[in-house]
Amino acid sequence: MKKIDSNNAIEIEKLYKSFKINSDKPRTLKEKLIFSKNNRVEYVEVLKNISLTIKKGETVALIGTNGSGKSTLLKLMTKIIYPNKGTIFTNGKLTSLLELGAGFHPDFTGRENIYFNASIFGLTKAEIDNRLNEIIEFSELGDFIDNPVRTYSSGMYMRLAFSVAINVDAEILLIDEILAVGDQHFQDKCFAKLKELKDSDKTIVIVTHSLGNVEKLCNRAIWLKDGHIEMDGDVKSVVKKYLEVCG
Repeated sequence: MKKIDSNNAIEIEKLYKSFKINSDKPRTLKEKLIFSKNNRVEYVEVLKNISLTIKKGETVALIGTNGSGKSTLLKLMTKIIYPNKGTIFTNGKLTSLLELGAGFHPDFTGRENIYFNASIFGLTKAEIDNRLNEIIEFSELGDFIDNPVRTYSSGMYMRLAFSVAINVDAEILLIDEILAVGDQHFQDKCFAKLKELKDSDKTIVIVTHSLGNVEKLCNRAIWLKDGHIEMDGDVKSVVKKYLEVCG
């Protein structure tokens, strides 16, 4: 079995991903009996022959229009979903912020979910105990930390999810547009924390439509278009070309 280069955080080779779509799916027994022969199964190819390497310490933006395959690629990196063909290798402890509140139990309090979520990322109870106050303080949830998370707003979910994710000592951090949620103050706080993580040699891969943040935070951009890599290079060059075509 191939081993990943020790200088790389992520290696992807000849990756393809498609999703099955059922067309004309019958909704009632009558429709099923009448239209069963017409029920078609279609496959939509979302990613096509993707090959890329992300080195340790890089901060990389995945950009592109909606439906270009950015979020799918990020989910494949986390192994939430798997490719139809191709390989993905990761090197280092990985944490992700892909879907708001993913991994949270709605009936648990924020405090209980910190323990639940951080343990999924591999922290022991003692390690979580040591970081609990720091996580709660960063989240700015105050007394709400002891309320069930089903009572939280989307911004409060994001605060808690981000606060946990940045405190699990991961070497690779994957983020999907979650920083677009919440008030400007907390967005600025999260952005400042990401800059701090970038300077500490963490590997960060972020999906965002905020090209201004891309240019401030990232040193590399990968432009996805119709499921393939249209351009991969330094941020200014890729963003400039992207805006010329799609802006």
